[in-house]
Amino acid sequence: MSAKPQTKHLLQLRPAKTTDCAALAALSIEVWTGTYLREGVNDTFATFVLETFTPAHFAALLQDPGETLIVSQNRVGIDGYIRITEDRPSPVGGAKTEITTLYVQPRHHGRGIGQALLRAGLDHCRAKGLGAPWLSTNSENTPAIGFYHRQGFASVGETVFEIDGTGYPNTVLHYTGD
Repeated sequence: MSAKPQTKHLLQLRPAKTTDCAALAALSIEVWTGTYLREGVNDTFATFVLETFTPAHFAALLQDPGETLIVSQNRVGIDGYIRITEDRPSPVGGAKTEITTLYVQPRHHGRGIGQALLRAGLDHCRAKGLGAPWLSTNSENTPAIGFYHRQGFASVGETVFEIDGTGYPNTVLHYTGD
């Protein structure tokens, strides 16, 4: 009996296109709800997710020259993406370009996709002369904070992400690596 050969994930990064909008919306809903909704889904969060992560939302982003979306494409579809927003100053000063989103489907964690997307985003910032970017993540998301620290980001302060009048602390990180 011979062992079945393992197929390695072939990492293909490319700019997002309009035909990706539904996949980007579905992936965003999956990652956001899986990461932040730990105790059930209430109407406030369901409404936020369903109104925010829509194909129309992503189509509008792709038409905005200040937005860049890069996707990771596997043989079946998109398994992650990074979104970079120009001219969005950090809430604690300094950096002016935000890594607005870096999402990878949980089943694809540990395959280097997040790191490759982040490197592509950093390369994009360098190529356009945008300077070192910043980002924020929920302060309780210690796996993400640890990932960013390992990639050359430093925690520099806090901000608040607000949904329906309730604030959630977010850690602000600035890129200091390279």
